[in-house]
Amino acid sequence: MKSFRWLGHSTFIITTDSGKHVLIDPFLEGNPVTPESWKSPSEVDMMLLTHGHDDHAADTIPLAKKTGARVVSIVELSALLKQDGLPEDQAVEMNKGGTVDLGDLKVTMTSANHSSSWKGKYAGDPAGFILHLDGIRIYHAGDTNIMSDFEVYGRIYRPDIAILPIGDHYTMGHEEAAHAAAMLGSRYAIPMHYGTMPVLTGSPHTFRELVEKHTGGKTKVIIPEPGQDFANMVS
Repeated sequence: MKSFRWLGHSTFIITTDSGKHVLIDPFLEGNPVTPESWKSPSEVDMMLLTHGHDDHAADTIPLAKKTGARVVSIVELSALLKQDGLPEDQAVEMNKGGTVDLGDLKVTMTSANHSSSWKGKYAGDPAGFILHLDGIRIYHAGDTNIMSDFEVYGRIYRPDIAILPIGDHYTMGHEEAAHAAAMLGSRYAIPMHYGTMPVLTGSPHTFRELVEKHTGGKTKVIIPEPGQDFANMVS
């Protein structure tokens, strides 16, 4: 990985070793945490959408049209995006358990315990993703409650990095997320989906303390600043 940045909420952008830019959950223009310089990136090759809620997918179509990026999402959400103007040849639909080879990376779609809609319409199930790239595996859990699936994902995929929501109210909070990190057994855990709005009260520092407790220090928690490149911290 050349770079790995958190852009606030659940949005991350990764630059692969070959220079491809992968954007996860594009919520930028309306995201109060996203640095101004990242509100409208000029280079995006692939976008991965965990689900259709505005705080995860709001900038998908404008960015896809601007950059030509391919957009990976579950079947029902993909259909709605195409109805709203996403070019057909940029849509990559898939479903849970499947793996799509995008050249620079392979993406496996996993379950998430949440809901999903796009502009008030049912948008299929919510999801997470396992990214296989540059010799590492990154698990972006999407919006989810704690679930027994984490044990299975830990055994099958052995993620090096687990990105987990900790905000509470709409997802699991820092306590459940710390248990999820222990179930996954990854080397690193990154908190997300917190601090964007007052109702998201989960604490990344409490999450770090709890992960240390539940994993005996086997999982290291990285708490990046929005826009910070932290690829060197998880290499």
